[in-house]
Amino acid sequence: MKNILKDKDGHYIIKKGSIRQEDITLVNIYAPNIGAPKYIKQILTDIKTEINSNTIIVGDFNTPLTTRDRSSRQKINMETTALNDTLDHLDLINIFRAFHPNAAEYTFFSSTHGTFSKIDHMLGH
Repeated sequence: MKNILKDKDGHYIIKKGSIRQEDITLVNIYAPNIGAPKYIKQILTDIKTEINSNTIIVGDFNTPLTTRDRSSRQKINMETTALNDTLDHLDLINIFRAFHPNAAEYTFFSSTHGTFSKIDHMLGH
């Protein structure tokens, strides 16, 4: 595995390598707490030439992608809708949701709001 690109602030890293002679690209993203959907959308737009059918994108996106990713079922905001449009444009799917479309599984608890959210995601083709 070799580094292809990384953010100076440590918010993302892209690694390329191969498994059994199959080239793969791994992207790990840690989005900031504020402005996460816009930040992730920008990263994906910037690295779209690195994304192919053997790319896996994982990380702490700090945002639920769907209403199912929130225990409160609160609607997603416009920034997240724009991020989801970018995911669709890049033909990326939420791997967890592909296998568990209705699961109520969460990765974060907000003690302030008393709600659960799934903010850690895995995307691929």
